[in-house]
Amino acid sequence: MQFPARSTTVLGVRRHGKCVLVADGQVTLGDVVVKQRARKLRRMDGEVIAGFAGATADAQALFGKFETKLQAHRGNLERACVELAQDWRTDRILRHLDALLLVADRKQMFLLSGDGDLMQPDDGVMAIGAGAPFALAAARALLEFTELSAREVADAAMKVTRGICIYTNGEVAFEEV
Repeated sequence: MQFPARSTTVLGVRRHGKCVLVADGQVTLGDVVVKQRARKLRRMDGEVIAGFAGATADAQALFGKFETKLQAHRGNLERACVELAQDWRTDRILRHLDALLLVADRKQMFLLSGDGDLMQPDDGVMAIGAGAPFALAAARALLEFTELSAREVADAAMKVTRGICIYTNGEVAFEEV
């Protein structure tokens, strides 16, 4: 799994029929924090949630493309992800977009990249951004050794991450399905 050095953390956790995405709100330019409460998550088509790490304008363009694919495939998350990953990898313009997407519904979660990567977690946890390794490790430990809900696991893992990763702050936002 790749963890590009993108100045954010987005974490997805699935447990007990619920899926939660959480993202911090920090935006940096180089080593300067320029915003504390950016919105990096979006709800799409009612039952699909998505988050991004990377260049904001690129991510917004990808969100639009993904939403179009989702509508074209009548909410079939996996099919929409496959189509977007193929387009993203092969299209002359799209392949230059610099972002990662984490998308989910109640049953599935996918990480998409411009390299054509389309990955699903083995254990119901995925993360992207600079804080991804920390958030992923914390969430996996919490899932194994506690009975916390998906949201509680995501919240606690982000608290651990913000204590370690300089690109992750405590201004977190949640989306849940």
